[in-house]
Amino acid sequence: MYSAKSIAATGLKNQQLRLDTIAHNVANVNTVGFKTKRLDFKDALYVTGLTPPNPRSPAENQQKGHGVMVAHVVRNFRPGALVNTGHPFDLSIEGEGFFSLLNPNGDIVYTRNGNKSLSVEEDGSYFVNSEGFYFLDINGERIAMPPEASTFAVDIDGTIRFLSGQDEVGRSFLGVFTFQNLHGLAALGDANYMHDEAAGDRLPATGAVIRQGFLEGSNVDLGEEMTRIIRTQRAYQLASRALTTADEMEGVANNMKR
Repeated sequence: MYSAKSIAATGLKNQQLRLDTIAHNVANVNTVGFKTKRLDFKDALYVTGLTPPNPRSPAENQQKGHGVMVAHVVRNFRPGALVNTGHPFDLSIEGEGFFSLLNPNGDIVYTRNGNKSLSVEEDGSYFVNSEGFYFLDINGERIAMPPEASTFAVDIDGTIRFLSGQDEVGRSFLGVFTFQNLHGLAALGDANYMHDEAAGDRLPATGAVIRQGFLEGSNVDLGEEMTRIIRTQRAYQLASRALTTADEMEGVANNMKR
């Protein structure tokens, strides 16, 4: 009976984790550049049962499972809908790719959130995001706005043209990259990611199209998430009933001694 109760308990615990993951997705339905997550499971350890007349081997005895465990968390990198903000500092990416940023620790992070502003500092004016991370160019340098520039325009290939009136006074090129395995990126929160060995090599996002005045919305599908909630609740109820049944059977066995 103890084995049955422990197996049911793994179901309860892991379905709760799935529900937490879904809740996290729903809470970020309006987060710019957010990518939805999905929790996948696998069978826990299997051991060979023992039937005395037969030799102890998988061929002669049933395999006994020990419940369920989390296999991995899969992040869905499908693009979100583009939202027209009309703000020149807002950028979005059509296709595969990430903006490269420099955080205060000196690490390069990647994001699909192109919401930026201008940070005026002693040594110049730089493009930064809401967290103060610097946007980087194709060479990994911070993108600075020339002092004589009054505005800028971003072309679809990521070229930033700094303008003074109708005259171009400088250029820069957005650092937009992709990776061999997007699912290998390490999530840092706030729709930011860091390059990990599992992601493979960093590559130029040659097919990316940059849209100025747009932001990429979350790719959370509320209909899909509600369906997952219902399925998770049903699985949780099933595991709960299994636990209750195992407990009742153990109670019956204990009462037989009286």
